[in-house]
Amino acid sequence: MTRRRTLTALVLAGAAASAAVPAQAGVPGALRPQKRTVEVADNFYGPSRITVNPGSTVTWKWTEEAADVHDVKLTSGPKGVRRFWSEAASYGYSYRRTLKTPGTYRILCTLHEADDMRMTVVVRRPR
Repeated sequence: MTRRRTLTALVLAGAAASAAVPAQAGVPGALRPQKRTVEVADNFYGPSRITVNPGSTVTWKWTEEAADVHDVKLTSGPKGVRRFWSEAASYGYSYRRTLKTPGTYRILCTLHEADDMRMTVVVRRPR
């Protein structure tokens, strides 16, 4: 009888301990969404290339150096992704998009295309 009570106590203690451990969100090894900021300055995006996880939010922020007016336009992206295009703006403005579909997103400032104001966002494929 004593051995049985000890075994029962150990099983209950183990169950309580595992219930107290916080569950990990999602599937083990899954890529968690991130928040990334890209600076919009005069005639360049900084950085000009970023890699993020699916579901990540990218925010483009017009810096003090953005005296000119700029925009953010998706010129090409993964199949099925709807094109986006920010309004033309300058210092103090920000524009954000959540990128869910894995693949390569090519971004362009339509007002400074001749200055090669472009960037690339790569969304990783889930493991």
